[in-house]
Amino acid sequence: MLVPVFTLKLNHRILPRTVALGQYDGTHPCLAGATQAGKVFIHNPHARGQHVSANRMMQSSQDSDISLLNINQGVSCLTAGVLNPQLGYDCLLVGTQTNLLAYDVYNNSDLFYREVTGDNVRSLALCDFDGDGKKELLVGSEDFDIRVFKEDEIVAEMSETETITALSPMYGSRFGYALSNGTVGVYEKTARYWRIKSKNHAMSIHAFDLNSDGVCELITGWSNGKVDARSDRTGEVIFKDNFASSIAGVVEGDYRMDGNTQLICCSVDGEVRGYLPGSQEMKGNLMDTSVEQDLIRELSQKKQNLLLELRNYEENSKQAELSAQVNEADGQRGVIPANTQLQTALSVNLGSDSQAAHVELCISTSNDTIIRAVLIFAEGIFEGESHVVHPSLQNLSGRIQVPLTPPKDVPVDLHIKAFVGYRSSTQFHVFELTRQLPRFSMYALSSPDSAPEPLSFVNFTISERVQRVVMWLNQSFLLPEDAEFQSAPFQVCFTSLRDAGQLCIKIQPSGEISISTDDIDLAGDIIQSMASFLAIEDLQVEADFPVYFEELLKVLVKVDEYHTVHQKLTADMADHSNLIRSMLVRAEDSRLMGDMRNMKKRYMELYDLNRDLLNEYKIRCTNHTELLNNLKSVNQAIQRAGQLRVGKPKTQVITACRDAIRNNNLNMLFRIMRVGTASS
Repeated sequence: MLVPVFTLKLNHRILPRTVALGQYDGTHPCLAGATQAGKVFIHNPHARGQHVSANRMMQSSQDSDISLLNINQGVSCLTAGVLNPQLGYDCLLVGTQTNLLAYDVYNNSDLFYREVTGDNVRSLALCDFDGDGKKELLVGSEDFDIRVFKEDEIVAEMSETETITALSPMYGSRFGYALSNGTVGVYEKTARYWRIKSKNHAMSIHAFDLNSDGVCELITGWSNGKVDARSDRTGEVIFKDNFASSIAGVVEGDYRMDGNTQLICCSVDGEVRGYLPGSQEMKGNLMDTSVEQDLIRELSQKKQNLLLELRNYEENSKQAELSAQVNEADGQRGVIPANTQLQTALSVNLGSDSQAAHVELCISTSNDTIIRAVLIFAEGIFEGESHVVHPSLQNLSGRIQVPLTPPKDVPVDLHIKAFVGYRSSTQFHVFELTRQLPRFSMYALSSPDSAPEPLSFVNFTISERVQRVVMWLNQSFLLPEDAEFQSAPFQVCFTSLRDAGQLCIKIQPSGEISISTDDIDLAGDIIQSMASFLAIEDLQVEADFPVYFEELLKVLVKVDEYHTVHQKLTADMADHSNLIRSMLVRAEDSRLMGDMRNMKKRYMELYDLNRDLLNEYKIRCTNHTELLNNLKSVNQAIQRAGQLRVGKPKTQVITACRDAIRNNNLNMLFRIMRVGTASS
């Protein structure tokens, strides 16, 4: 249980996800947050009345405890930490869309100011993922993946259903995460403990031990102003509070400097609340009361469920007696037979003129009972993650077909609940079961002669029995029941239900496998899936994607052009800035000497120069945006080349590709992507 211990009302609105706490003088904790006006405020209630020298930072006219740091750009992220251990105090790091500023708050000076290029990374955290006592880097990206880096090597990847907006280390190798669709949850290494989904967005997550058991709970600040704490093991809410506006950030620190670490929550309208775990006495009473209340609540719920079940049995008994008196021809039965079973089947539907190709889930009963309704829960397939089929009374039957179109090639668990009974039933039996949708279910088996074989391919050799590869095929694709594969060599071909693209897999007796597809992402997914199933630790491949590589070459040429333009524009802006300074000095000299004619002329020239400078800045911003987009494409291409390999070859390819880009050696880059090595 958390107890509020202080509340502040700052006269500044705070941008979401831009809150940081640091000891910028090595002693006093100060709260920092970004404002909408391109500034960062620093709240320091411990040094009232101190004068701030004018530099980048200045005193706020509204609040004597607040200093304002002029960034003059939209702030996208904020954090604090020790850059130089010898200094003994924290520095403030301010990130914008194009730059990174490291600022020494204590000395009111810039440490460094760097122009940076963006990527598809949305969240970062450090966590001892593998339990070796050293922290690994967790990276959440726009492509819905959580990647774990140990130095330059990716040691684990977890796919989610939306962009990962926040990551937070918790206890041991456990970490919390938040998605852009309102999902929060906890992973233990690669296994997900739990997740919940809200209609609101998680603005900030933070790990905090609120019951002093040595294990942190997951604190979440929501877009509707709610703050809640959830058990790291079950996701159960054990504390909640509400603010009048959206939460901007959640941090922790000894803000009152009384030896106790407070959980500090900030809202976008500037409200700040600090919380402490309740006292031992209060905590004991609350925990005892809480345990008793939980036990009473649990027993009460069990009682209600048993009473409801008893009423259902009594009602069904009455229906059974009625049905025994009524002619079966009338169909007035109520109780379903004890041997009734719910059956499911998955198949590929190639579609028609009125319906696109899809995967079809068929749900049926084993007798003449009917299915009144079906509820399906599945991640990433349905909007809202659930789908309800409720046939009209005229269309009731013992069979329901549900079209599925998974947007990505990931295995999905379908959690199915079906209401089964008779047409005359007023109460229905609920069947619950889970069926897994294979990873590559959106590919239909086709004839090798039905379409030309793709020009792009991946070749590699494995030391595995052909039967094991066939087992992987049966687990990963929706194959017809009569599909049989003879001993190698053999070829199996598929057609994508999404874009009609072709996929061919050839298997030789020697263990040589060839995957032909023009989709480099699909090739990477197949290799990663196969390697996981066959427990392959290291896999080197030879690959060629001529169309994709040609497009990548065009992007690299554009990157070079944008870099050249960027450097020229930067130099021109520097020249214009120097000219403006010189012109301003001359104009002021003319004003002081009373030479109004020359002063007016200088200021008119100054106005024209400033207008040209603003226009150049707009051009530079547009150029920079295009440069970032193309650099993102290059980085994605390197990641895709890595996905075609497994283990050390994967790491080596990514590192070698980055070196080739750094050295501007395009021939070497494409050779590495094709054969996996720079050496001939």
